[in-house]
Amino acid sequence: MLLTSLTLAALFVGHQDSPVAIPKADLPKKATCAVCEANGAGHEEEKPAAGARYKGLNYYFCSAKEIDEFKKDPEAFVPPVLPRPASALKAVDMTGRAVSLEANKGKVMLVDFWATWCKPCVKSMPALDELYKKNSDRGLVVLGISIDEDAKKVPAFLRKKPVSYSIAVDDLKEPTWAAYKVRTVPALFLIDRNGQIVAQWRGEPKMKEVAEAVEKALTAK
Repeated sequence: MLLTSLTLAALFVGHQDSPVAIPKADLPKKATCAVCEANGAGHEEEKPAAGARYKGLNYYFCSAKEIDEFKKDPEAFVPPVLPRPASALKAVDMTGRAVSLEANKGKVMLVDFWATWCKPCVKSMPALDELYKKNSDRGLVVLGISIDEDAKKVPAFLRKKPVSYSIAVDDLKEPTWAAYKVRTVPALFLIDRNGQIVAQWRGEPKMKEVAEAVEKALTAK
C-alpha cells in the first residue's frame, strides 16, 4: 500500500540528471511498469505506454499517470544497491526502549515496515512469526516497525493479533522509513551479520523467497 498519509518528499532530494523520453518506436513489446513495481503493485509484463532513460537505465510505464509520477522524482525508482550499509533505526519497542542495529550486532535482522491499516502487512505477519520461531535460536531477529501515525493503535492491534517477534513504533520526526526510502508497505529489509542490507522486498512478499534469503544469510560465513 502507498504511504499516502506520510510526507514522501523528504525521502529524496537532489537529482543529477533528467529523464529522457524513449521514442515509441524503440519501446519493447512487453515490459514491467517501473512505478507499479516500486509501489508494490507489480503485475505481469504488458505493452508499455511510454518509456524513459535515466542514469543509464531504461524505465517503462503502463499509463500517463505513472509517467507523471516518475518525472516528479526519478531518483526514487533507481534500483537499490545491494549489499549496502543499513541505516540507523529510530524507533521504540512496546516497552518504550529504543531499538538499534548495535544491540543486534552479529545477528541476521529482518526489518518489516508495516501498519495496522495495511491488509498485506497483516496478512504476512503470521508467516514472519513462523520464520522467526524457526530461526531465532540460529541468530535471526525479526523487527516489525509500525509507521502508524497514531502509536496507540499498535498495542491494541497486537492484543488481537499477537506475534512472537519484536514490534516497534517509528519516530515521527525522524522516521526510519525515510532513511530506508520506503515508498510502500509492507517493505522488508534483510540485514546480514555485518550490518549490510543484502535483500529487500516491496509490497506483499513471497515468503518462500524471503525464507531462502534468510537461510542464505544465516549460513553465510
